[in-house]
Amino acid sequence: MATSSSMTLVIIFTISLLLVAFQEVHADYYRPRPPVTPTPYVPKPWLPVPSPKPVYRLPTYPRLPAGSIARLFLDPHNALRSRLGVSPLIWDSKLASYATWWANQRRYDCSMTHSTGPYGENLFWGSGSDWTPTFAVQSWVVEGRSYDHNSNSCGGSGMCGHYTQMVWRDTKRLGCARVVCENGAGVFITCNYDPPGNYVGEKPY
Repeated sequence: MATSSSMTLVIIFTISLLLVAFQEVHADYYRPRPPVTPTPYVPKPWLPVPSPKPVYRLPTYPRLPAGSIARLFLDPHNALRSRLGVSPLIWDSKLASYATWWANQRRYDCSMTHSTGPYGENLFWGSGSDWTPTFAVQSWVVEGRSYDHNSNSCGGSGMCGHYTQMVWRDTKRLGCARVVCENGAGVFITCNYDPPGNYVGEKPY
């Protein structure tokens, strides 16, 4: 009996040692890792990247063919402006579309009625059907004989408002249209200017 009890104690003691050893190894395996100290972030100084120097290019506009209706309107305008040292106008398709729209409104009566739109506007009417853009523009050019720049007025009873709009210094764009009216009512011609001119109390140039 004594021997059996001794063996039992030895077995229990041995099992206890094994359990203690297992717990120590098990605990060591799950130990949390020490925190890693991150390297402090040192931002690099910001240096601006030089942008390329902008290159200015003059805007290009489509060349108008010689003898086109646009040139018949535009050339005499710019010839007059050049003589006065005023910058030339360019032909503007938007203005030309607007002028065409208004000319078509007047196709049935040929009435010398202004469109009252946002642009400057010169009108011409002639009986028959042969009046040309060149003649209409020249009829406005000759009004310059009545214009007195010093007093900024039309001399006597002359008319000069078409002329002053043609040479208005701030105007940059031009668009015109011509229509032969119905029932032999004549020819209606309109030109529109942007920005508009003929502001009361201001000289055109």
